[in-house]
Amino acid sequence: MNILVCISKTPDTTAKIAFQDDNTQFDTNGVQFIMNPYDEWYALVKGLEVKETHGGKVTVIHVGPSENETIIRKALAIGADEAVRIDHTPASARDVATQIAQYVNKQSFDIILTGKETIDYNGSQMGAMLSALLDLHFVSYASHMEISEGEATVTRDIEGGTETIKLSLPLVVSGAKGLAEQRIPNMRGIMMAKRKPLAVEDKVASDEKSSITEYALPPKRTSCTYVDPEEMDKLVKLLHEEAKVI
Repeated sequence: MNILVCISKTPDTTAKIAFQDDNTQFDTNGVQFIMNPYDEWYALVKGLEVKETHGGKVTVIHVGPSENETIIRKALAIGADEAVRIDHTPASARDVATQIAQYVNKQSFDIILTGKETIDYNGSQMGAMLSALLDLHFVSYASHMEISEGEATVTRDIEGGTETIKLSLPLVVSGAKGLAEQRIPNMRGIMMAKRKPLAVEDKVASDEKSSITEYALPPKRTSCTYVDPEEMDKLVKLLHEEAKVI
């Protein structure tokens, strides 16, 4: 079983967010970066579980500059067998999908896994774009997956319940809560990660269809208004006229 796991770099969840250059660029000064948790907790660990059950190899792939290799090495420490870094600073989810698709077209993978979204942009775009570029089946927000005889049985949450789908391999799956449980790299894994192969691939041309014009922080939270439980009319008025939720 040949498994590819797509990993990305995101700001730590506690990072203070700011923008520069007339709010057109994310200010990275003082920001600590981590592997995107959904890629790490769900996609990577599920890939390792499939390998442990069916045998094979887990490769992680990342699109980014050389300073991101510490994040890639963490994936190797958790258990991935080898890694690929495409030497390119991506401009969009489509750019990432294009770079990875060009690499995949030169290889042969049974399953391609990615997290449901990144915690910085929350776009949930890359997996679907990648599957379209590769013309492969795609299941988003998977919470359970079993592999048997060249087929995957995948479950995902839907409104009011769950949906279970059976698909032939190869396919692309984006992982959500329930697909796997987080693993912490141990000392042996950290030491072995230093010796595992990390290949670097050149970028390919990507015809961008969109660009970011401006970033903006969310509005500051307003102060809390307390209403006496005996004044329901006042509460209804506030919800209607100020909060505008009814």
